[in-house]
Amino acid sequence: MMSLYLTIGAAVLGAGALVGWVISKKKKPAAAAAGAPAPKANPFFSKIKKLHAEDVSKLEEVLLEGDLGAATTDYLLSQIKVASGESFEKTKESLGHEMVALLKTPDRSLDTLLEQNHPLVISIVGINGAGKTTTIGKLANYFKSSGKKVLLGAGDTFRAGAIAQLKTWADRVGVDFVTGREGADPGAVAFDSVAAGKARGMDVVLLDTAGRLHTKSNLMEELKKIHKVVKKVIPEAPHETWLVLDGTLGQNSLNQAKEFQQSLGLTGLVVTKLDGTAKGGAIFPVSRELSLPVRFVGVGEAVEDLIPFEPEKFVQAILG
Repeated sequence: MMSLYLTIGAAVLGAGALVGWVISKKKKPAAAAAGAPAPKANPFFSKIKKLHAEDVSKLEEVLLEGDLGAATTDYLLSQIKVASGESFEKTKESLGHEMVALLKTPDRSLDTLLEQNHPLVISIVGINGAGKTTTIGKLANYFKSSGKKVLLGAGDTFRAGAIAQLKTWADRVGVDFVTGREGADPGAVAFDSVAAGKARGMDVVLLDTAGRLHTKSNLMEELKKIHKVVKKVIPEAPHETWLVLDGTLGQNSLNQAKEFQQSLGLTGLVVTKLDGTAKGGAIFPVSRELSLPVRFVGVGEAVEDLIPFEPEKFVQAILG
């Protein structure tokens, strides 16, 4: 199994500590089996005993370098009311509390959503390159591993190879699959997918959608159409709309999320590619400004490397 290195910011976001968070989610972490050293906290947070004036500027610097953005960094620093000479452990504790508070929790858990909806229809949206189709395959594996019956709807009929890619995932995971021909009306595919999910007694229907059309306005209008069409089968569908964000994009993630939120009314985020050079700090401003919870994070290439997001453990790993 590939070792997982969540290098979420060389400066602030405690990459080594995050490795501990990630591999703790694995059943047989290779790094642990090989006797890997215990994760280390970020040096800035672990070595300073007392906070001095120059350290406050360093704290601001590392938060900015971690892609938290100026507005979120200013907000955090104002909330913790940093005082010169104060125990840095106390400052770090306050910072951690405020960071967790920024990460919104879902109004309803997945278990509750699954109990209330038969099937639970989740529309997965995002631009091409974010890892949307791969994320859908891994979500299918997650739900199936939890004992749920899953159907994938291949609604991205515009991108060459998208249908074949999703079909490969469906076969690999062992779940149902509905598609149309390449270039077919994605609304019709979405309708057929939800109808099939309902008729076959599925627990979850995951809808893939296009990530690029000629213009952004065309893309958003197409996605709105898909959501309108599936309501003809289940009036409340889609019950959830999750945006897949590339964790390497930094502050661009916020602008991207705003566009989708304005057009579609998102209910959650899935952040991918947190196993490479991603800093991941953009999770905080996106969650803060749009009040969106992070549902899952992608931390590797393996099918099981999409894990539920846990705000407290995420922040604890960051701060050490």
